[in-house]
Amino acid sequence: MPPLEILYQDDSLVVVNKPSGLLVHRSMIDRHETRFAMQMVRDQIGRHVYTVHRLDKPTSGVLVFALSSDVARRMMTLFNSAAVNKHYLAVVRGYCDEAGVIDYPLKEQLDKIADASAQQDKAAQVAVTRYQRLATAELPHPVGRYATARYSLVQLQPDTGRKHQLRRHMKHIFHPIVGDTTHGDSRHNRFFRQQFECHRLLLAATRICFPHPVTGEWLDVCADPGADFQRVVSALGWEGA
Repeated sequence: MPPLEILYQDDSLVVVNKPSGLLVHRSMIDRHETRFAMQMVRDQIGRHVYTVHRLDKPTSGVLVFALSSDVARRMMTLFNSAAVNKHYLAVVRGYCDEAGVIDYPLKEQLDKIADASAQQDKAAQVAVTRYQRLATAELPHPVGRYATARYSLVQLQPDTGRKHQLRRHMKHIFHPIVGDTTHGDSRHNRFFRQQFECHRLLLAATRICFPHPVTGEWLDVCADPGADFQRVVSALGWEGA
């Protein structure tokens, strides 16, 4: 795997563009994996790094690391206080509304191995996602029960940071993200593999904005969604979107 693209770096932070399929750090869930973003960044810059947030393994995009434990604590305070604005791009099934807010509490999803000692009966947590439709496409292929297949390109902005929030919220409004093997539609996932050779989750963290934890300067860091994502966008005629 080539070195990770560094989007921003100073004495306190380093921000990279994580590719789809790469874990942020070691996990009991994927014991066979040998490559991790945390380790790769450490080797690239020659410094120890600290995680302050996560991206799912299949999600690509902007990933922030702190370069000291003190900065890591400050960054986690920013994340927990909703001072960090995160923007994602996704391709979803169907024509979703032009804009909306999904306010739907989510129960914490626990892994049988990694979360074996965690409380199993927690109440659902507040979860809010804002979305805006950027473009639509209709293809002359009967993927499901309809004669054509419809898709939307959407921008997603989570106000909270629950596990798999965007994937679960889009499923909740019946517009699952294409390529989601857990919460998605297997027929459309298969169609995108066959039609576009797309084998990834079409969800990318494309922008993150927050006050610098040391200087207070407003940072606005962007990343492209990846060549494989952009190939699908082009095939669906969404370059201008």
